[in-house]
Amino acid sequence: MTLNTNNLLTLLHDILDEQSVGCCGEVSEYQQIRRLVKNMMSNNEITNEQLLQLLPEIYNYGRQGENAQNIEEHITVNKNNLKTWMSAIEHVNLQ
Repeated sequence: MTLNTNNLLTLLHDILDEQSVGCCGEVSEYQQIRRLVKNMMSNNEITNEQLLQLLPEIYNYGRQGENAQNIEEHITVNKNNLKTWMSAIEHVNLQ
């Protein structure tokens, strides 16, 4: 089954939300974040300028999370970013 851009955004939002609320994450989740963002950036279907500017930040969050020594600290440091990213995703998914 192929996921469309809205499915990818929903999945990305769910992972970010789960990490934000639970303040924990697995290496596999960070790898998934990177794959999702890479896929969305390469398929050129996202036209929302705000989200296009945020995708590289989200990708870097995933990359840094894969290598983080302290996952809880990584999430805590990015708490405001997570809120911004989720809000941008929600905005795009409502359009």
